Amino acid sequence: MFTGIVEEMGSVQRIEERQAGRRFWFAAQIVLGDAEVGSSIAVSGVCLTVVAVEPGRFSVDAVPETLSRTILGELRVGDRVNLERPLTLEQRLGGHLVQGHVDGVGEVVALTPEGDGVRVTIAIPPPLRRYVAEKGSLAVDGVSLTVARAADDRCDVALIPHTLKVTTSGGYTSGTRVNLEVDLLARYLARLFDESGSGGGGS
Repeated sequence: MFTGIVEEMGSVQRIEERQAGRRFWFAAQIVLGDAEVGSSIAVSGVCLTVVAVEPGRFSVDAVPETLSRTILGELRVGDRVNLERPLTLEQRLGGHLVQGHVDGVGEVVALTPEGDGVRVTIAIPPPLRRYVAEKGSLAVDGVSLTVARAADDRCDVALIPHTLKVTTSGGYTSGTRVNLEVDLLARYLARLFDESGSGGGGS
């Protein structure tokens, strides 16, 4: 479980093609502080298991399913990624509960300057639209954000200068594809409504 508060930006150092997917090597510093084989690290919102740790870098394996359902399959050497270690019981929950289970890929369709920040408009895939609500939470590339506006097929998030500086969002352009994870509570509430037919449920 993560909070969506990015600890650092890392970069893709090496990509190794494997029969069962790809092995990625990421350059990093902060998240290596207590990383070991078997640890979990969220890479741009995708929870992955560390398979090797070396000075200044770590590696993870991504299976074909992960590569096809997230932007990991599009990564190239030199690309920047958002990195976060799992939540501990001693931490403040500064963002929202993020599982690191990407629900789909969205696309940046517009960037509008707002003071020192930027309002980003993201096209939302049809299966996820019911879970996105104004003032609700949305993880974009692993960053916990509040939905500023929700329309039928897209939503806006407002990025402050700090977020633009310390996450990959500062490099977004029109057409950038992003990992999306909808709010955990929204997902389960929708499931309950679907099963009850009206939301009334049982006793």
